[in-house]
Amino acid sequence: MVYAVGLMSGTSLDGIDAALVDITGKNETTSVKLVKFLTVPFKGTTLQNIREALSLESSDVEKICSLNIELGECFAQAVLDVCNKAEISLNDLAFIGSHGQTLFHIPYARDGFYASTLQIGASAVICERTKTTVVSNFRERDMAVGGQGAPIVPYSEYILYQKPETTRLLQNIGGIGNVTVIPKSGEIADMIAFDTGPGNVIMNELCLYFFKQEYDKDGFYASQGTVDHQLLEELMAHPYIKKSPPKTTGREDFGKQFTSSLLEKWSVGPNDLIATATMFTAKSIAEAVKPFVIGKTELIIGGGGSYNQTLIAMIKAELPEVKVLIQEEIGFSSEAKEAIAMAILANQTLQHCPGNVPSATGAKRSVPLGSITYY
Repeated sequence: MVYAVGLMSGTSLDGIDAALVDITGKNETTSVKLVKFLTVPFKGTTLQNIREALSLESSDVEKICSLNIELGECFAQAVLDVCNKAEISLNDLAFIGSHGQTLFHIPYARDGFYASTLQIGASAVICERTKTTVVSNFRERDMAVGGQGAPIVPYSEYILYQKPETTRLLQNIGGIGNVTVIPKSGEIADMIAFDTGPGNVIMNELCLYFFKQEYDKDGFYASQGTVDHQLLEELMAHPYIKKSPPKTTGREDFGKQFTSSLLEKWSVGPNDLIATATMFTAKSIAEAVKPFVIGKTELIIGGGGSYNQTLIAMIKAELPEVKVLIQEEIGFSSEAKEAIAMAILANQTLQHCPGNVPSATGAKRSVPLGSITYY
């Protein structure tokens, strides 16, 4: 047995996902089994510090400098927690794969800015607290060879989900939505992956604004509202929705500033606004995946959005010809999926094997991802 922990903190800011796995092999021979999973919510002060660092209005270098160490401590504690829960000693842990918290992502050079990405959560702190080698900072290497640094999970998805007789569309709905297209009998080079647009991010911001709730549990508020089709039409006209893949997006396009502009411009009731934002996510996903629906096709949904029953019902209505499933229906965990991916990517890196998918990110070649902090 080779034990490893994958750590993921996404754009939805719902906490740190920690997946303890048993992993062996490499490349197509990789075998991974989930041993234990938990999500560690951010404490109030840490969550507020992240929100301030993410905001162009309130962020500064002093806050980011401190938050990098603060999150390193949080990630390390998540490792300790998941190992304790599984009754696994740190001495038995081979390595940790930590995605870090994304603060900003610039997929293309623009206006004097380099194409770049920034994830924080000091790997040195994680390494010292857990006495374990850490692989982190996965996105930069892909960008160094001309990729967009995202989506980050397609390699792991090919390893876990490829199915010879069925096209599988793996849709993650975190803060941002992203899809990986695995054609039936396809090779890794045949895969396509890209961000579909907003996931939970707009819904979450609206719930926080109107109800002081971090998210719309089970899609309750959306279920009480009515979609405003005029607003929906404007949302679907967003330039990102019309772009062709490869493409990536983030809070810089659909986060707090975007949501604030909607609130200023539109006089729509809270539930109706949340219902419309939910439909925006559903419809943007449907429009993104329709070109890849060929023959027998399954859309398998993971991430926090998979538990939003209203959102899932809307997606099913938009894609009647597709079999829409959530991860649990095929024996996987929606919550653990991206954390498991970090363990797989770290395993590839430590064995000097590639972890990116150039057809998904636009990179010039396949490369190992991440920086290694040895213990």
